[in-house]
Amino acid sequence: MNALNRKNAALCVVLAGAGLLSACGGAFSSRTDAASPVAPQVQALVDANREYPRWEEFPRATPAPEPAQVALQVNTLRVRAGALEGEASRIDWQTTEDAEAFAAAVRARIAATPVDPASAETQAEIEARLRAARERGRAPPPVDRR
Repeated sequence: MNALNRKNAALCVVLAGAGLLSACGGAFSSRTDAASPVAPQVQALVDANREYPRWEEFPRATPAPEPAQVALQVNTLRVRAGALEGEASRIDWQTTEDAEAFAAAVRARIAATPVDPASAETQAEIEARLRAARERGRAPPPVDRR
């Protein structure tokens, strides 16, 4: 008995869904209001773009490169990788200078770089500005109506 009720309920849901979907079908019709001032332009655009592109209009695939070209490119990459490895091996990755002198030079370079005022603000200045903005945003006291 319960199986029959479930089947009937499922059938009702399917029929209701089909009914709702068929009601939406009219919204996708391609009719244009003839009284509209842009109707001729819309119809011309629709007519111009009605057909899908044909297979002949797609660009042709480029042919695969010859094996000799691929081998040449691979060898070129290997030579460049070897040259880059040689350049990287010549870099002095460990500093031999005094650490304090290096840190002072870095601090001097940082100090010479101009900083915009918004970045130079401290946390206290930012919080003070927020407090002032909250005070400005507070509602005025109510008016005594007596």
